[in-house]
Amino acid sequence: MLTFGCPDRTGIIARISGFLADHGGMIAEAAYHTDPDSGWFFTRQVVRADSLPFDAAGLRERFGEVANELSAESSWQVRDTGERPRAVVLVSKAGHCLYDLLGRVASGELDVDIAAVIGNHDSLADITRAHGIPFHHVPFPAGDPEGKAAAFAKVRELVDAHDPHAIVLARFMQVLPADLCTEWAGRALNIHHSFLPSFIGAKPYHQAHTRGVKLVGATCHYVTADLDAGPIIEQDVIRVDHGDSVQDMVRKGRDIEKVTLARGLRWHLEGRVLVHGNRTMVL
Repeated sequence: MLTFGCPDRTGIIARISGFLADHGGMIAEAAYHTDPDSGWFFTRQVVRADSLPFDAAGLRERFGEVANELSAESSWQVRDTGERPRAVVLVSKAGHCLYDLLGRVASGELDVDIAAVIGNHDSLADITRAHGIPFHHVPFPAGDPEGKAAAFAKVRELVDAHDPHAIVLARFMQVLPADLCTEWAGRALNIHHSFLPSFIGAKPYHQAHTRGVKLVGATCHYVTADLDAGPIIEQDVIRVDHGDSVQDMVRKGRDIEKVTLARGLRWHLEGRVLVHGNRTMVL
């Protein structure tokens, strides 16, 4: 699979398809997008591996010349989709997103190996281990900046040991430090409810219920140092009305968070999400 973005110009598609055809490459799937605001072109190409005389590393090396010619972003990629992707999940106490991801993986619906789950509480240890996945408890001491820094250093060590394709913050209630946001850029995904920034702080559903909101939603986005403001991968909503209690709204909010996170993670793992600045194209 080949993904990249470059300044738009005439002949890009012809250059890519010509390069692949010259090497016998058979394109199984192709998607394109030109952004008129930025003047950039984006594409995702899936090429049958058995049609090429070399592997993914060979394709990456040879396509480098084309990427340079087209002034492609440095983030362009060639990935072997035959390699099963790996993910590490970070959690706190809320388990709805983790339960959902574990179920999708166990049923074969989500094609990813969850290499480990790391929690700043141990509430979700049993369900994780029941799925045969290691659980690591890393406590975060309250009111102790040095202890918190040490905890994040341990989390970094545990995550990096698996070199994951995705680090999933499944309702992980700790703010990643800026250096981790940079190190895991384009790999760390977060999920949060749609009440930000309108209802900040404790009990957002209670605040929303008091205001009589009519929609509950969720946003899946890449993590950046700008809290909850990273490039958006996927969003969705579900309706609520005056008859819903706070508990009803919380339940519906959890439902939409699960679906939105799973969808965003799937697109990320399939290499469908291209990031340009603070915007994404899902191809």
